[in-house]
Amino acid sequence: MRPGYIQLAEDGRLEARVAQALEALQDCVLCPRRCHANRTRGVTGYCRTGRYARVANYGPHFGEERPLVGTKGSGTIFFSNCNLRCVYCQNCDISQLGKGTEMCTEELSATMLRLQQLGCHNINLVSPSHTVAQILEAVLLATQHGLSVPLVYNTGGYDRVDTLQLLDGVVDIYMPDMKYSDVTVASRLSDAHDYPEINRAAVQEMYRQVGDLRFDEQGLAERGLLVRHLVLPHDLAGTRATAEFLATSVSTSTYINVMPQYRPCFRASEYPELSRRITPGEYEAALTACRDAGLSRFE
Repeated sequence: MRPGYIQLAEDGRLEARVAQALEALQDCVLCPRRCHANRTRGVTGYCRTGRYARVANYGPHFGEERPLVGTKGSGTIFFSNCNLRCVYCQNCDISQLGKGTEMCTEELSATMLRLQQLGCHNINLVSPSHTVAQILEAVLLATQHGLSVPLVYNTGGYDRVDTLQLLDGVVDIYMPDMKYSDVTVASRLSDAHDYPEINRAAVQEMYRQVGDLRFDEQGLAERGLLVRHLVLPHDLAGTRATAEFLATSVSTSTYINVMPQYRPCFRASEYPELSRRITPGEYEAALTACRDAGLSRFE
């Protein structure tokens, strides 16, 4: 399946999207934080990222979901910094402490092409919400030099619908987190009281663009929505409400990865409710909640 961004590049629409996104950087409201920072002049807001993206690392990754990994891995690019402040983040050195190196457009484009040359089945953009303009700019350049694998938008799920619309036809596979159903929990654990509302609107927009997850003849994902949901202790993630939303407001065929791998990291020890791993019973309860809601496609 030919990625949509190639057609957008050929008919000039991708270049127009790049111009629109770069203009938005001058008074940045690309993510829900709406900082109004002039990032083109190096001013930073909540995401602590200026004109160019920072990249912590990149390479073929075999720890992602099976439909992304195949035999040669998913070509992950881990962007530094984040527009969330999850107190239990397992990649806190990257997301919260800013580990990484600034990449200009040419360097980011070359990184995408290098991952394709290594045989990666896709380009997996990890924590991209605050770097949409930089990504679009690099994709345009990379397409001019032969980029032709699917793009995965691997996001914490705190994304503005208006910004996602800049990615319509560019992103092939959306892979958002759905972290919380409760505003109080979202505020306390990720400094985002409006996360449930923002996240659900974003997921609906993603689904509008790409639909249910579809596979090629090798079983690799080629287009669609893949939702991640990390089960937290004491049902802090609100699994049942998330599952019911997906089933009633998105699709009962939503492909979902209900993840059991929570472990206390970063500042989790400061929060008694996060101080332990989940129990087998909590994980089974989360799966049951998804099945009860009518979901049936699980990682």
